[in-house]
Amino acid sequence: MHDSFVHKGKRKNLVEYLRYKIGISDENVLAAINAVPRHLFIESIFEDFAYEDRAFPILAHQTISHPSTVAEQSELLQVKPGEKVLEIGTGCGYQTAVLLAMKALVYTVERQKDLFDFSKNKLREMHLYPKFQSFGDGFAGLPTFAPFDKIIVTCGAAVLPTELLKQLKVGGKMVIPLGPTDQQVLYRFTKISPTEIEKEEFGAYKFVPMLNNTNQ
Repeated sequence: MHDSFVHKGKRKNLVEYLRYKIGISDENVLAAINAVPRHLFIESIFEDFAYEDRAFPILAHQTISHPSTVAEQSELLQVKPGEKVLEIGTGCGYQTAVLLAMKALVYTVERQKDLFDFSKNKLREMHLYPKFQSFGDGFAGLPTFAPFDKIIVTCGAAVLPTELLKQLKVGGKMVIPLGPTDQQVLYRFTKISPTEIEKEEFGAYKFVPMLNNTNQ
């Protein structure tokens, strides 16, 4: 695993950009972005650009999210060390690694077999260990391990997956992009009581769509 002084310097610049240009103020998030070598999660041809605020293609016609998106979603989640976090859409594993660097107990689900295999191998290579990594349908969540303190959905959903809200603790938060592919809005839902949900809106984003079932 190659993580040079140049990579570390570029990460430091990325953190400064996130802090001063994007407005990320959660020091846990910034420290995690600084700690995780993003270039190891993308193809080597993109390595020189790994710490720019850009998305890149990964396996299964998906993309690795912009660092600013990962930082914003992570900040909205308000993760505290030791909290149980359910991640829907492991992707290449970068967001998972950021959550682990924030000392969350991560349970993650991926429906694309190529990405599931890639992220599992990549995280293991980096000695990063989610509590549970699953190949399956994200819409179903992981009821066996519920309830969760936090839920993060890294792909856009056309409608709110209510099954996920059921798996959230009272007082817990879920961050999810909702809406049609070209006009998703990032939301944070807070479970006030078993029947009451507070909804906050954080502007337009573009995520890969959330899909049902699994793809071998």
